[in-house]
Amino acid sequence: MKIGKRHLLWILIILLAGSVALVLFGGNATGQYDDFAKCLAEKDAKMYGAYWCGHCANQKKEFGASWKYVDYVECSLPNKAGQTQICEQAGIKGYPTWEFSDGSRLEGEVSLYGLAQKTGCELV
Repeated sequence: MKIGKRHLLWILIILLAGSVALVLFGGNATGQYDDFAKCLAEKDAKMYGAYWCGHCANQKKEFGASWKYVDYVECSLPNKAGQTQICEQAGIKGYPTWEFSDGSRLEGEVSLYGLAQKTGCELV
């Protein structure tokens, strides 16, 4: 089977586009706030939330790809059928709720700057 120059060019373009997409959207992408999110986890800061919570989604979006390093506790049962036992025992009343190593909490969306002030983690 003979491949023409035009077909070969299209194959190369598709391979190049696929490679670029893999680099840009690959699962191992590093985030802008990786070190900050890792510091939060090291300082035992955790966020309680629910998959259906819009404010939680906003908080996650603020971290971007770095969210994977945040200590997150899912509180909602499937189909919004109640709260998980761990969140009930922790006394979580609203989402998101940030809890810190000293036992203090902040409810609602907290800016990254606010989290940095509370934990001493450097926000770069």
